[in-house]
Amino acid sequence: MVTGIGVVAPNGLGTERYWAATLRGDSGIGRITRFDPSGYASSLAGEIKDFDPARELPSRLLPQTDHMTRLALVAAEEALADAGADPRTMPDFAAGVVTAASAGGFDFGQRELAALWSKGGAHVSAYQSFAWFYPVNSGQISIRHGMRGPGGALVAEQAGGLDAVAKARRHVRDGTPLMLTGGVDGSLCPWGWLCMTRSGGLTTRTDPRRAYLPFSPGASGYVPGEGGALLVLEDPEAAAERGAPQVYGRIAGYAATFDPRPGSGREPGLRRALRLALDDAGIGPKDVDVVFADAMGVPALDAVETKVLAAEFGPRGVPVTAPKTMTGRLLAGGASLDLAAALLSLRDQVVPPTVHVDGGAVPDTLDLVVGAPRPASLRHALVLARGHGGFNSAMVVSGRD
Repeated sequence: MVTGIGVVAPNGLGTERYWAATLRGDSGIGRITRFDPSGYASSLAGEIKDFDPARELPSRLLPQTDHMTRLALVAAEEALADAGADPRTMPDFAAGVVTAASAGGFDFGQRELAALWSKGGAHVSAYQSFAWFYPVNSGQISIRHGMRGPGGALVAEQAGGLDAVAKARRHVRDGTPLMLTGGVDGSLCPWGWLCMTRSGGLTTRTDPRRAYLPFSPGASGYVPGEGGALLVLEDPEAAAERGAPQVYGRIAGYAATFDPRPGSGREPGLRRALRLALDDAGIGPKDVDVVFADAMGVPALDAVETKVLAAEFGPRGVPVTAPKTMTGRLLAGGASLDLAAALLSLRDQVVPPTVHVDGGAVPDTLDLVVGAPRPASLRHALVLARGHGGFNSAMVVSGRD
């Protein structure tokens, strides 16, 4: 079960700030301010602009951490506080950390490589040995909070945010009382931006209101962002014994698949992931009350997802939403943020809107929630995620029984 949530997002730092902004339809997407994007084909991103690491973290951590890791440390602090849990007071090995990443600490790495090329090896920080690395968020969180139980990191781009939570669920089922999991990511620096723009999936539009339009006739690609969410997963009995202040819901089902080789003629793996996740949860399509879509914003990939949803749920058979239109796609942090939004939807019995989209390219096929939040009776939510290169993940979250 999920007993704590920590969020760092472009439209809100902290879970409740993010959720209130999402229900209002407030977007955090705008022109990049961290560097001059004028020389690049794409210039929009979901930046977290109200974050002061010197105010949020001990000074000793600042020289050894990338911006991504600083965000992750803040999200971890909030999630554990929200759960009312202090791993340092728990028995050894009773708490662990599994996170997702896509590129590691690119901003830190760029600075140190620039120092190497311009000044020489003596000017490269010793912290470069780990600050760029994919598992660095798991490592720094576990050190700061004394979490000596199972640890790890998964790399599957957007899908990784669900994969990490699934791995943490396995550790809880195997006997670890508490796991901190999810993804916080970001590579908004010139080096990272060049890599993302080379993928060919980013929109080149400059109007934030018309840039990221999944399932829309005007879809032209997606907008990247930074941030994500971390969750506290606990064994139900252990959570009850220590008096956890709340339960948001439970991770009821999960599956992951990989797309076949391009040109093979075989269908993508998203539909199979969806079906397997429902099977794992012990529910059928009629039991799903809302879908948090992957919503790539690339017309061909949106068409694949639309076809899958229509085939499984029927035309307009289930409300579909993509609140990531307010944050951008947050790499490995995006799916875990959708997961947090799904849990908050179950808590408040409301579906957040997809902004800037007027109903979609296929209004007769998708019941896309647009314009305003939609009150609803919600028991089970399905979260879908696809990662660059063919990764597919699906996760079912259920409200408190």
